[in-house]
Amino acid sequence: MKATKRLLAMLLAVTMILALAACGKTPATDSTSGAAVPGATGDDANPVTENAVYRTLYASEVTTLNYLITGQTNELSIAANVVDCLVEYDAYGNVKEALAESWEQNEDATVWTFKIRQGVMWVDKDGNEVAPVTANDWVSSARYACDAVNASDTFYTMSGVIAGADAYYEWTAYQMALATAVDGTDENGNPVKLITNEDGEQEILEEVPEASAEDIGVKALDDYTLEFTLETSRPYFLSMVSFGPYMPVYGPFLEECGDKFGTSNEYLLYCGAFILSTYQPQQQRILTKNPSYWDKDNVFLDAVQATYNAEASSIAVTMYQQGDVDQADISSNLLSAMMADPATASLIHPTRSDTSFSYWYLFNFDPNFDAEFEPENWKIAVNNENFRQSVVHAFNRMPALATNDRVDPASLKSNTITPAGFASASKDFAYYGELAAYTEGDNFDEALAQDYKAKAVAELTAAGATFPIKMLMCYNPTSSNWAEECQVVEQTIENVLGTDYVDIIIQAGPETGFLGAIRRTGNYAFMKCNWGADYADPETWTDPFTYYENGNQSSYSFIYKSEDPETQALYAEYMELVDKAKAITDDMEARYEAFAAAEAFLLDHAFAVPFSISSRSYQMCNLNVFEGQYASFGLASQRYKGQHLYDTSMSLEQYQAAYADWQAKLAG
Repeated sequence: MKATKRLLAMLLAVTMILALAACGKTPATDSTSGAAVPGATGDDANPVTENAVYRTLYASEVTTLNYLITGQTNELSIAANVVDCLVEYDAYGNVKEALAESWEQNEDATVWTFKIRQGVMWVDKDGNEVAPVTANDWVSSARYACDAVNASDTFYTMSGVIAGADAYYEWTAYQMALATAVDGTDENGNPVKLITNEDGEQEILEEVPEASAEDIGVKALDDYTLEFTLETSRPYFLSMVSFGPYMPVYGPFLEECGDKFGTSNEYLLYCGAFILSTYQPQQQRILTKNPSYWDKDNVFLDAVQATYNAEASSIAVTMYQQGDVDQADISSNLLSAMMADPATASLIHPTRSDTSFSYWYLFNFDPNFDAEFEPENWKIAVNNENFRQSVVHAFNRMPALATNDRVDPASLKSNTITPAGFASASKDFAYYGELAAYTEGDNFDEALAQDYKAKAVAELTAAGATFPIKMLMCYNPTSSNWAEECQVVEQTIENVLGTDYVDIIIQAGPETGFLGAIRRTGNYAFMKCNWGADYADPETWTDPFTYYENGNQSSYSFIYKSEDPETQALYAEYMELVDKAKAITDDMEARYEAFAAAEAFLLDHAFAVPFSISSRSYQMCNLNVFEGQYASFGLASQRYKGQHLYDTSMSLEQYQAAYADWQAKLAG
């Protein structure tokens, strides 16, 4: 009977929310002071305290709700709001207790122990309580993510980190392969198992030592004491536990769901600030405030209602002006006109700069593109450092950045792989060692570009290269402004170096599966790539560039696949610098200096061209982002907890004032 009453109350609440959303919101002043919240939005903005339903549009549907396997931001943004982590962050990036009430580490930071908050409940999509959250729920998520059968895209965050994780993953992967292997013999006539590789050729399946899920270093010492045992010292481990496989899952429910887990809101349980009460793909999804949430007094939105529309980018502005939605991105072709109109300019401000993502243009050392683009000729060119340097110094990034932000393109510019402001010890990481010169400088230098070109022409001619060097540059046609950006990049580089030297060829990739078809296969010569931070340490920014033969790796730069002796020697030196930095765990100053030396080496030899932090857009939005959780990594910025809904948007000037206020408070 109790569960039935709770279900009826939940359904009634959702019905009222949707009905009121159709009729419009009720603006109100702050419930305690009776005045507008200072510095929150504009002078005329008031928080909505009744029927606070934040309404948005979306055009890209998620493919899974399974947060234990997905690494996609738009999918994890749902998980961030419906499943809590061990810790969370306040509006200024300070770590706070969440599902863990306290934690401690041993002397060398290889064992971390968390005391789990008691009384937190798992609930279903209708708000019915199912079971308490216990330490066992992290054991369940770790075992699931480390099982190769589940093909978790975020297992890499546990690989090399959690003791026993790799051994269990390799064992389960071996068992999968064994199921399809056939009997055969090796060159000595010994019986072996054979599998078919990705090239369609048979190869020997190497045996793997047996491993058990119980050997994974995630243990429930009791129902409310959780212990992580790491392979090596990780002084930053606390910042890793707010991502994918470190999120809890109720084991019995996971087992009951099987392959259906995360396929709909019915096959999820919730312990976060919201419940995914409605999930109708390509129609709508609604996050409703969780009535059983342990910290519900700090959840100020009653619901988040996202409506699917394939034309969201073109109709959102009109819908915002009509009062039908609470957020609309302003496309670059509309921005100038809307900023010139006082009626709309007072409502437009940028989205928050995101230093958890970094973008750079990458040279590909393993070209896998059509013969018409001359991959063998590209191999000769890309392995010549003077050629790479000529491109780096001919690349004026400001015009390209202006395609994404016509108002303030300089705010996007990044001179390093690790974004400025991402992490700091005694100072910002971007100012350690030789990185400081990059942070304060600019690679664009026409005279240097010409000098390097002259050297490259002589060396490449001697090596048998033909000119112009064809540079295949691909882009995702679904990404706003990327095609235009590519055109600008082509013009700026070719204008400096000449089309007799380089011929940049722009090609659209597929609208779906772009990463798999282009980046992960090396189907490009020179292209914008990116990485998102998984934890608060510069080590995370080495992942796209490092390759370990005997361990799971995230590298997609393909430098390690180069067959050129000089490139191989340089890459080996880079890996030595990275490994040296990783080994320093008891002195953060020395650690940061060492990682800065590794990154500077990468830039010194022109393996990549730093470009930007995550491209921000301009919008009309009735939230104040500076109220929300903040961290330069993980899922904090995706959470609606702590944010109020306001009855209007802030202007650019009000945004800048709020940002300055936030920075002042951040500095203490």
